Amino acid sequence: MTKQVSTGATTLTILDNISLEIAAGEACAILGASGSGKTTLLALLAGLDVPTAGEVHINGVNLFALDEDGRARLRRNQVGFVFQSFQLLPALTAVENVMLPLELAGNAGAREKAAAWLARVGLAERLEHYPRQLSGGEQQRVALARAFAAEPRLLFADEPTGNLDSATGEEIISLIFALNRESRTTLLLVTHDEAIARHCPRQFKLAAGRLTNDERR
Repeated sequence: MTKQVSTGATTLTILDNISLEIAAGEACAILGASGSGKTTLLALLAGLDVPTAGEVHINGVNLFALDEDGRARLRRNQVGFVFQSFQLLPALTAVENVMLPLELAGNAGAREKAAAWLARVGLAERLEHYPRQLSGGEQQRVALARAFAAEPRLLFADEPTGNLDSATGEEIISLIFALNRESRTTLLLVTHDEAIARHCPRQFKLAAGRLTNDERR
């Protein structure tokens, strides 16, 4: 898979002929410095961006054989996201943020399920708090509850501790992997931090848009 961007007379290659296969249930890290192409790769794998060349298959479905609405449906039904910047809706409470994707998917008992997931991440007493009333670590816990509540088959985590202090970041990473083991979700984690990447049995390394290493432990 290749991603190029034209800037006037120049063509910039962001990802250069990337090829990888991840089995169901694997926990993998994409490791690389800033500017290496990690976030672009994640966006392509999730169908949020379109490659210049190549295909992405999720559970046997070619993402780019689908139109934009079809890709959105696939993400809603099979994919969860955790972002560095939390991506919570400020006008919704914690429980409403977790409920929203459940309601969009037509999930019955959305509030009860959202409340149960918030309890699992240690926020049973914070259901009615708005994001501005929560610490960074608490906001990321809400984001984790939202991601796992929809029971995704695949979870993308993009620098999930990037806006947190080291102690809180370690708590969040431990929680991600605990929930992932329980849910048996396929995990793809983007990070520049080798200590975080070591939590994953498999690590890909990107440099200047090329896959330079694929390690299994």
